[in-house]
Amino acid sequence: MGLFNVRDVVPFPAGDNSSDTIFEGIHWNLTTLNHWNYTHYSNGTISNGSSCFLLFKPYTPFLLQNGTFLNSTSCYSPIKPLGARSGIGIAFASIFFLSIMFTFVNLRKHGRLFLPTEKRFRAVGRRWQWYWMLVTAALATISGITGVDVDRYYLPQLPMVLTNFFWFLMLPCTMAIVWESVRHWGSWQERQMIDPNPFALRQDDRRSQVEFFLPLVFYLFWWLAFFMIVPRSWGSIEKQRDIDQARLIAEPHATDTRFKAAAFLLFCGWMTTVFSLHHSIKHYKPRNRGLSNRAMGLLKYIPTKFLLTLPLSLLMIGYQAAIAFSFSISPLNYIDPHLATIYALGWGPITLILLVYEVAGYFDPNEDKELLRQRRIRGQEADLEIGIVKKPNWWSRLHGNNEPISVSATIARNVKEIGGGQATTKNLERNIEMGNIPVTKTGDPETSGALGSPEGIEAVRLAAGILFPAQNNMASPAEERYSDQLGRGRREDERTPPRVQRTTTTSNRSESTNSGTTLGRYPQQVRSMLDV
Repeated sequence: MGLFNVRDVVPFPAGDNSSDTIFEGIHWNLTTLNHWNYTHYSNGTISNGSSCFLLFKPYTPFLLQNGTFLNSTSCYSPIKPLGARSGIGIAFASIFFLSIMFTFVNLRKHGRLFLPTEKRFRAVGRRWQWYWMLVTAALATISGITGVDVDRYYLPQLPMVLTNFFWFLMLPCTMAIVWESVRHWGSWQERQMIDPNPFALRQDDRRSQVEFFLPLVFYLFWWLAFFMIVPRSWGSIEKQRDIDQARLIAEPHATDTRFKAAAFLLFCGWMTTVFSLHHSIKHYKPRNRGLSNRAMGLLKYIPTKFLLTLPLSLLMIGYQAAIAFSFSISPLNYIDPHLATIYALGWGPITLILLVYEVAGYFDPNEDKELLRQRRIRGQEADLEIGIVKKPNWWSRLHGNNEPISVSATIARNVKEIGGGQATTKNLERNIEMGNIPVTKTGDPETSGALGSPEGIEAVRLAAGILFPAQNNMASPAEERYSDQLGRGRREDERTPPRVQRTTTTSNRSESTNSGTTLGRYPQQVRSMLDV
């Protein structure tokens, strides 16, 4: 780095006497410094192995006789300006942070259910890809932000460890994104194949057994790679305060066997992903004859997003293997890092993988909706084969289906025409069923508005006209016999029986012994069997 100062041990500056030394015009007791084993370094610091302080202005402290420093500044303080690593890291952190929003949009789009849940195809299977993308974007954001203090700290310490720790966690998570997308694509092909015929594929054959064990094999490699990288002592990466210290301590730790094994295990996971893709194409796509036709068919059936993400993930794994052998291009290198190589090969493939899946998720339809569309197409083809032509939607609105419907369905239809909804329909039904039409319990029915009075009959007719306007205008012959209007061919005295006076507070239905007595109607007089 351009601002890195080579550290060498230098003697204390001479003071007024043998027990005095001067730093930036401030006198210190040399005996106290020697008593507490402080050493002066050429990079402008003083340290005794446990405490380190800056000596140059404006951070020069004061030393007391008991060894206490006043107004001191630690060597591990962010006092430097932002560098190239900080600017590039913030740019990548912003990109990954914005991708979280688009990932949530795609997760909601592809994770929603429009069909009943099936045991073989659970909704969580299609969501795992987006879950891993959220985790990767969060890790990348943290790594990019913590990389700011790598440049600003005067000597490397915790920020150097944090930014690389989260970056190494991004690698297996990105590989999990690619795996879950490929695995679910094969599951989606199987679902489309068995949707017309659930018995088209067996559940105890070699194909199903391979699909059962492939996720176990991949995540075995994934967890092994995770344990090769994460559970380790990261303090050695901080030991880069001079060139010799970085060469003797940090470099052997950054290129040890565990980093090499982690890269190999991730490559095994990548090979498992490729095998899963080939397995899905082999069993769920039409087969071609001949070597050249098979090769062309393989490229034809592979989705475009996999043609991009599989090489990018392989490039990411190749860079991880390269830094396990060469410390000069590693992001763990603090003294002289190659930032162009680090961000182009270390961050570039991960960013492009997330970008490809975000764009593909925007254009790909929801699987349940796509399955419904395929079912409609198959239904239309079946209707054409047997000669059935369905009328358009506007046909039933103009002509009606002339089928008897229930009271609740009639209420819902009429309420829908006036703009009501389900709540309005329930309210209307409840009002009719609970008898909210004015009915008196005591008094004279002629003057109280009971159902037997003219006012009550008029109220019932008005309510029927509001709820059933079409049926009120077209009454059947059976209804004409029970109507209050005078019909043709029958005298008024025959159609209007004597009024029955109620003597109690109960309804006509409970007191009448005549089966013709109905609520709001006069008792029917049966003259012959034709009236029954």
